[in-house]
Amino acid sequence: MMLPELRAVLAAFPASTCTDEYRAAVVDENVLAKGTLTTRRATFRQLRELYALDPSVLVFRALRDLWDSDSSAQPLLAVLCATARDPILRASASVIIDTPLGETVTPESLAAAVQEAFPDRYLASVRRVIGRNVLGSWRQSGHVAPAPGRQRARAQCRPAAVAYALFLGHLCGVRGEALFETLWCQLLDTPVHLLHEQAIVASRQGWLEYRHAGTVTDITFRHLEREESGAHGR
Repeated sequence: MMLPELRAVLAAFPASTCTDEYRAAVVDENVLAKGTLTTRRATFRQLRELYALDPSVLVFRALRDLWDSDSSAQPLLAVLCATARDPILRASASVIIDTPLGETVTPESLAAAVQEAFPDRYLASVRRVIGRNVLGSWRQSGHVAPAPGRQRARAQCRPAAVAYALFLGHLCGVRGEALFETLWCQLLDTPVHLLHEQAIVASRQGWLEYRHAGTVTDITFRHLEREESGAHGR
């Protein structure tokens, strides 16, 4: 998930930074202090694949809009964005969601989920690497205990992450109460009634508009979905 690198890059530049400026910082100026030019280029490529680093891409622009509001929300913000963009991480999310708190999450179980989603696409040796790397991502997000542990942990859910999870569901065409049932909200590790409470807090921050009466829920995103020249979904 490259959370330390993402934090360093976003801390160094304003939200208006364009892709070319991010590239110059990572590759030419070496703001992440990587040892070789090859490593710098690979790091930038991986960050681009996971997060876009492009304010014209809605999933990144919304991430950037919410990023500085609460540092404790950043691990979940990052993994939600990465899961939206990376099919391998997304394929492994079912293991995280289905594993009870305190039980062990193994690289093998994560690799098996990827194999199920993409049959015979990866050699066994590659799947082993994928399993280890994906486990590291879920550790960074807070869903798995820090190394050397592998126990399923509860990620820290904050209103900014709730707003982003709901927005990702909205971008997928989900509306109303069903927004609280998407993959993105399942990854928040929080009961639905508490997600509603945090959505109310998010609405007070101006990140979304929340209306609930009886069994009807209506959520819109005037700020996060605002129209800007060249903006697109992914």
